[in-house]
Amino acid sequence: MTEPISPFKGKTGLARILNAVGYSWAGLRAAFQHEDAFRQEVLLLLPLLPLAIYLGDSGIERALMIGSLLGVLIVELLNSAVEAAVDRVSLERHPLIKRAKDMGSAAVMIALLNVVVVWALLLLD
Repeated sequence: MTEPISPFKGKTGLARILNAVGYSWAGLRAAFQHEDAFRQEVLLLLPLLPLAIYLGDSGIERALMIGSLLGVLIVELLNSAVEAAVDRVSLERHPLIKRAKDMGSAAVMIALLNVVVVWALLLLD
Protein backbone atom coordinates (compact mmCIF):
# COMPACT_ATOMS: atom_id res chain seq x y z
CA MET A 1 0.00 0.00 0.00
CA THR A 2 1.49 3.33 -1.04
CA GLU A 3 0.80 6.61 0.63
CA PRO A 4 -1.01 9.26 -1.41
CA ILE A 5 1.35 11.84 -2.87
CA SER A 6 0.51 15.47 -2.35
CA PRO A 7 0.24 17.49 -5.59
CA PHE A 8 2.11 20.27 -3.78
CA LYS A 9 5.24 18.14 -3.31
CA GLY A 10 6.24 17.88 -6.99
CA LYS A 11 8.18 21.10 -7.33
CA THR A 12 11.96 21.14 -7.07
CA GLY A 13 14.77 23.63 -7.47
CA LEU A 14 14.00 27.29 -8.06
CA ALA A 15 10.26 26.67 -8.56
CA ARG A 16 10.08 25.12 -5.08
CA ILE A 17 11.95 28.04 -3.52
CA LEU A 18 9.73 30.61 -5.25
CA ASN A 19 6.59 28.73 -4.15
CA ALA A 20 7.89 28.55 -0.57
CA VAL A 21 8.58 32.29 -0.51
CA GLY A 22 5.09 32.99 -1.86
CA TYR A 23 3.48 30.75 0.76
CA SER A 24 5.53 32.39 3.50
CA TRP A 25 4.49 35.90 2.46
CA ALA A 26 0.87 34.76 2.25
CA GLY A 27 1.16 33.38 5.79
CA LEU A 28 2.63 36.62 7.11
CA ARG A 29 -0.09 38.65 5.38
CA ALA A 30 -2.80 36.36 6.76
CA ALA A 31 -1.38 36.59 10.28
CA PHE A 32 -1.21 40.37 10.08
CA GLN A 33 -4.74 40.65 8.67
CA HIS A 34 -6.48 38.15 10.93
CA GLU A 35 -4.52 37.92 14.19
CA ASP A 36 -4.69 40.83 16.64
CA ALA A 37 -1.94 39.35 18.81
CA PHE A 38 0.43 39.10 15.83
CA ARG A 39 -0.18 42.74 14.92
CA GLN A 40 0.45 43.79 18.54
CA GLU A 41 3.68 41.82 18.65
CA VAL A 42 4.84 43.34 15.36
CA LEU A 43 4.10 46.79 16.81
CA LEU A 44 6.16 45.82 19.87
CA LEU A 45 9.00 44.67 17.63
CA LEU A 46 9.15 47.87 15.56
CA PRO A 47 10.62 50.14 18.26
CA LEU A 48 12.53 47.34 20.01
CA LEU A 49 14.42 46.18 16.92
CA PRO A 50 16.35 49.44 16.39
CA LEU A 51 16.73 49.71 20.17
CA ALA A 52 18.37 46.27 20.24
CA ILE A 53 20.80 47.36 17.54
CA TYR A 54 21.61 50.54 19.48
CA LEU A 55 21.83 49.02 22.97
CA GLY A 56 23.67 45.81 22.09
CA ASP A 57 27.38 46.15 22.82
CA SER A 58 28.39 43.32 20.49
CA GLY A 59 27.05 41.32 17.60
CA ILE A 60 26.21 38.50 19.97
CA GLU A 61 24.19 40.78 22.26
CA ARG A 62 22.34 42.26 19.29
CA ALA A 63 21.67 38.77 17.92
CA LEU A 64 20.29 37.58 21.26
CA MET A 65 18.05 40.61 21.65
CA ILE A 66 16.76 40.48 18.08
CA GLY A 67 16.47 36.68 18.16
CA SER A 68 14.32 36.82 21.27
CA LEU A 69 12.00 39.31 19.53
CA LEU A 70 11.74 37.20 16.38
CA GLY A 71 11.13 34.16 18.55
CA VAL A 72 7.90 35.75 19.77
CA LEU A 73 6.68 36.17 16.19
CA ILE A 74 7.64 32.60 15.31
CA VAL A 75 5.79 31.17 18.29
CA GLU A 76 2.77 33.39 17.61
CA LEU A 77 2.63 32.19 14.00
CA LEU A 78 2.73 28.56 15.15
CA ASN A 79 0.09 29.24 17.81
CA SER A 80 -2.16 30.92 15.26
CA ALA A 81 -1.67 28.02 12.84
CA VAL A 82 -2.67 25.51 15.52
CA GLU A 83 -5.73 27.58 16.42
CA ALA A 84 -6.79 27.92 12.79
CA ALA A 85 -6.40 24.19 12.17
CA VAL A 86 -8.30 23.30 15.35
CA ASP A 87 -11.08 25.76 14.50
CA ARG A 88 -11.31 24.29 10.99
CA VAL A 89 -11.84 20.82 12.44
CA SER A 90 -14.37 21.81 15.09
CA LEU A 91 -15.73 24.87 16.84
CA GLU A 92 -17.26 22.82 19.65
CA ARG A 93 -16.04 23.20 23.20
CA HIS A 94 -13.88 20.21 23.93
CA PRO A 95 -11.21 19.64 26.60
CA LEU A 96 -8.60 18.65 24.01
CA ILE A 97 -9.28 21.75 21.91
CA LYS A 98 -8.99 23.91 25.02
CA ARG A 99 -5.76 22.16 25.95
CA ALA A 100 -4.25 22.72 22.50
CA LYS A 101 -5.18 26.41 22.50
CA ASP A 102 -4.01 26.92 26.09
CA MET A 103 -0.67 25.27 25.31
CA GLY A 104 -0.20 27.55 22.30
CA SER A 105 -0.97 30.55 24.46
CA ALA A 106 1.49 29.34 27.09
CA ALA A 107 4.19 29.01 24.42
CA VAL A 108 3.65 32.65 23.39
CA MET A 109 3.79 33.75 27.04
CA ILE A 110 7.09 31.91 27.54
CA ALA A 111 8.49 33.51 24.37
CA LEU A 112 7.53 36.95 25.71
CA LEU A 113 9.06 36.12 29.08
CA ASN A 114 12.21 35.07 27.23
CA VAL A 115 12.43 38.57 25.71
CA VAL A 116 12.25 40.12 29.16
CA VAL A 117 14.87 37.76 30.60
CA VAL A 118 17.32 38.10 27.68
CA TRP A 119 17.04 41.87 27.56
CA ALA A 120 17.31 42.23 31.34
CA LEU A 121 20.37 39.98 31.57
CA LEU A 122 22.12 41.80 28.76
CA LEU A 123 21.22 45.34 29.80
CA LEU A 124 21.77 44.90 33.53
CA ASP A 125 25.13 43.15 33.13
